[in-house]
Amino acid sequence: MTRPEVASPEDSEAPSFSPRQRALSRTIQLVIVVVLVLGLLRRNVPVVVNAIAGLGVTALPAVLQRDFKFPLDPRLGLLITTAVCLHAIGMLGLYESTWWWDHLTHTLSATIVASIGYTVTRAFDVHSDAVHFPEQFLVVFVLLFTLSLGVFWEVLEFGARGVGEAIGADPVVVQYGIHDTMFDLVFDAAGAIVVALFGTPRLHDAVDTYAAWFDRRLETD
Repeated sequence: MTRPEVASPEDSEAPSFSPRQRALSRTIQLVIVVVLVLGLLRRNVPVVVNAIAGLGVTALPAVLQRDFKFPLDPRLGLLITTAVCLHAIGMLGLYESTWWWDHLTHTLSATIVASIGYTVTRAFDVHSDAVHFPEQFLVVFVLLFTLSLGVFWEVLEFGARGVGEAIGADPVVVQYGIHDTMFDLVFDAAGAIVVALFGTPRLHDAVDTYAAWFDRRLETD
């Protein structure tokens, strides 16, 4: 099988944040800081914990680029920060008061997970002559990968609720029972299907970029 041509490392660097994207990212971080302050004022431990975790996630793209020279696409970075921001806001009460908020955050998170799973797997396929993943396999893989992480998250929610009940404290993540779990997995699957059926053509540039990154890492090692 002939290996697809990969752009040179110089041409494969992901674009840096534009001033507008950078301003949007800072605004999202500011919103999470506001959520953190509100959590502290209310002495709401779950809100505080999730806001701090969200701020950590928003810093992850910069860490990957600085320390690992990983060319994360700014659009993906903004999607990640948006997802954690919406989750942090939801912990203020929107998960309980707004019926569709949980569905929104799960669908958005699932599209991010599916995009990352597809891009990294396809990039490794392009990078290595030792493996080949047919496109049909990647569609199934994206769905199963996203659902497996969704199940893992639901297990964490069950565990957090159990720990909270055992120590008499509010859980840091909220779980509303088996029906909530099933709906979460349905919307996780919906996000994965959207990426598998319609999103993969938009990820081709990112695939070439990350394949070139794999090549550089191999040369360095």
